[in-house]
This record gives sequence, structure tokens and C-alpha cells, in this order.
Amino acid sequence: MTAEASEPAAGEQRQTPPARPSGPARLIRKSRRFPLITRDTARPEGGGRAAPGAAPAPARQWPLLAVMGGVGLGLLIVALDAFRAGTVMIGLSLLAGAFIRWALPEVGMLAVRSRFTDMLTYGLLGAAIVLLSLMAQPDPWVSIPFLDDVVHFTVR
Repeated sequence: MTAEASEPAAGEQRQTPPARPSGPARLIRKSRRFPLITRDTARPEGGGRAAPGAAPAPARQWPLLAVMGGVGLGLLIVALDAFRAGTVMIGLSLLAGAFIRWALPEVGMLAVRSRFTDMLTYGLLGAAIVLLSLMAQPDPWVSIPFLDDVVHFTVR
């Protein structure tokens, strides 16, 4: 922006912004609405670096890379036509992510929400994936009669 563009035209008065009050009056907002522009966001609990800042980026994010590596390995195993072993690997990787989230104070980008919510999400999804992969047809390794009755009731 040039100086000419900021000068008022002939016959117009320069508008000055109202003075900001100092002290406690400055903290009072005119509206209860959220601001249109967010200045920053709060980091999730435990969302700090998992290694010192001088370490390379992969070393600082090793918890997330370990979980993603396990899930990727599980997907590769599924692609190689061993669906049960691959899905068990995916579920165990998520369960390991829940354990890492519980055990370590700082886990980098593995921390998405609060510690409790992350552990609950990773744990329930991992347990569900492992349980469903062990119950998958043909030749399920685990049989839960209650769930068989539920499936037969809903499919009828």
C-alpha cells in the first residue's frame, strides 16, 4: 500500500480508530460471539515433542510413526491375501497407540484430543478391529454365541 492511497481525498476527513482503553476495561468484550479470526489454538494434553527439538523430525514424532507403521504393515499383509493376520496387526497397532498415549507424557502428533479421549478412541477401535478379525468368516478363531444370535436376528 502506498502513501498516496492512505491519504484522504480532498474534502474528506481522516478517520482515526477509537482509542483502546487500558486496564480492566480492555478485557470486556462487546459480544459473546467467537472472534472471526482465531489467533491460536490450544495444544492437546501431551502434544509436545516426543524427543528434543534438536532431533530430526521423524525422531520427534516416533510414537505416531510407530502406530502408522504398524497399520501400514497390517494393510500390506491384507493386500498379500492374509486378511485375518493383517487386520489383527492393524488392531494391535491401535491398541499399542492407546498404550503409548497412556504411558508417555509427550507423544507429539499422536495426541489429537485429550489423553482420556485419545486412549478411549484408540483402545475401542483397536479392540473392535481385533475382535471382528478373529470372528470373521470362514473358520472364525473366536465364536461369541450372543453375537451370532444378534446377527441372525437382524438378517432375518
